[in-house]
Amino acid sequence: MPQFQAPRGVSDILPSDQPYWRWLRDTAARVAANFGYAEIQTPVFEHAGVFIRPGAEGTDLVDKEVYRFEDRGGDDLVLRPEGTAAVCRAYLEHGMQNLPQPVRLFYISSFFRYDRPQAGRYRMFYQFGAEAIGDGEPAVDAEVIDLLRSFFDALGLTGYRLLLNSIGDQNCRPAYIEKLRAYYADKLDRLCADCRARYVTNPLRLLDCKNEPCQPFKADAPKIADNLCDACAEHFATVKSLLEGLGIEYTIVPTLVRGLDYYTRTAFEFEPAADGGQQSALGGGGRYDGLIEQLGGKPTPGIGFGAGIERLILNLKRQELGPPELPRLNAYIAIADPAAQVRAVQVADALRRANVSVVAGAASRSLRAQLRHANQLNARHALVIGSEELASGTVNLRDLETSEQESLPLEAVVLRLSH
Repeated sequence: MPQFQAPRGVSDILPSDQPYWRWLRDTAARVAANFGYAEIQTPVFEHAGVFIRPGAEGTDLVDKEVYRFEDRGGDDLVLRPEGTAAVCRAYLEHGMQNLPQPVRLFYISSFFRYDRPQAGRYRMFYQFGAEAIGDGEPAVDAEVIDLLRSFFDALGLTGYRLLLNSIGDQNCRPAYIEKLRAYYADKLDRLCADCRARYVTNPLRLLDCKNEPCQPFKADAPKIADNLCDACAEHFATVKSLLEGLGIEYTIVPTLVRGLDYYTRTAFEFEPAADGGQQSALGGGGRYDGLIEQLGGKPTPGIGFGAGIERLILNLKRQELGPPELPRLNAYIAIADPAAQVRAVQVADALRRANVSVVAGAASRSLRAQLRHANQLNARHALVIGSEELASGTVNLRDLETSEQESLPLEAVVLRLSH
């Protein structure tokens, strides 16, 4: 065993998996740009108050999962556990409220949560996220959902479904919370320990619990859709109508509430075709019309989503979907005479400047060993440089598929391989 290993809950992204990551990053950026979203990157760590705010108690993120530390200057900091609050902090700090609204932003970033590692869930993980801040119209809800749907389609994913709910707002949710507390009041002794705490701090999360003891009570719990105020009911009806107009099918799930404290009105989640267990969601999000105000700004509507990259790769592999094949290595320079080492470096430089992929062999190895290495790397051509090539100022170009070869000036080799 090696002396050191990666800490529990984090992993190396090896060269064999990098094509998936590059594919997802490139696809996400392309789809987001098509919807008019600009990229933003926020710091890996933030002041703790960005995420640990009054009212956030009762969420797993705040109660159990945040990596929190004090730096040498005495600042109370956290590794960012999610993207929305950090982007909203940047929106306020940089005066984006003065830009045309909504401000459309996307990111592909790493996040950190002290969570129980399992397939598709890690303590350091990556998400493709998008936020539309400054417009409360239902059309923006539909746009954000459509953006995530379009991303999945661009990857070729099939069979996923959209789960949808509305969780009301500050006008209708308090009365619903009281109904929920009344329903669960005589069931507390049968709930899990987490839900007994949530009953006091965040009752809406009772509907989101995945622990077995709490499952029998969900079906008969009061449904928030039956308790929406007129404004929230109209908003939700319009969102559904817009999704239907886009041909996006959805399933209403009354217990879908999302896991963070700031959500209002629309909540949504995409789940994959195959059952991936409790952590199977491909991505999800919702509206957060009170978050900017919690961070010290004026009341400002917003909506966004996050989609886990690791979980998406698991589902892509499950559906036997993969990135486009990378171009094979174009050329391998085999050095037949140690005196040709400098010349080999010059040839490699000339080819790379012409956007030709090339690897140079080691003069200390035999020509046979170098050519075997070229085959192991699946190189298309071998460029052999020995004493004769040095004397004539040429390069021996070998086609490793047909075994044809010819001696050419460097300029001709560059022209041949770059077209």
